[in-house]
Amino acid sequence: MELQPTLVILAAGMGSRYGGLKQIDPVGSHGEAILDYSLFDAHEAGFETAVIIIKKAIEKDFMDTVGARLKNCPMEIRYAYQEIEKNLPEGFRIPAERTKPWGTSHAVLCAKEEIDGAPFAVINADDYYGKSAFKVIYDFLKNAKDGTHYDFC
Repeated sequence: MELQPTLVILAAGMGSRYGGLKQIDPVGSHGEAILDYSLFDAHEAGFETAVIIIKKAIEKDFMDTVGARLKNCPMEIRYAYQEIEKNLPEGFRIPAERTKPWGTSHAVLCAKEEIDGAPFAVINADDYYGKSAFKVIYDFLKNAKDGTHYDFC
């Protein structure tokens, strides 16, 4: 069976510069967050599965807001958790002063099991991309065929 493209959404940020959890802040007239619009557009473009990466520290706030709305989402929604100690290279030690997650690559690595080998696109939960962007990336991923090198976009 051919694996279908998966949308991976980075939503683990603590919003330290912003001053709060911008990935759950409402922007729409019915309390929608930007993430709600992205999922709608992604589904319209063909995506059937999304993996949302969050931190345990924001899980309750996320699930009480965006997560509650996503129970009615027509897509399959999976969750992955980015924690500072998760999926680090063997022998790597976390510096004592480090409290923030390691960034995008680490977040995707933390979601590896939920992505489950599917071709995937990564977006930020707090950026708006528009339906045409999701269509371009979905079509690319749907038709990408790795040969001797990985087929990246």
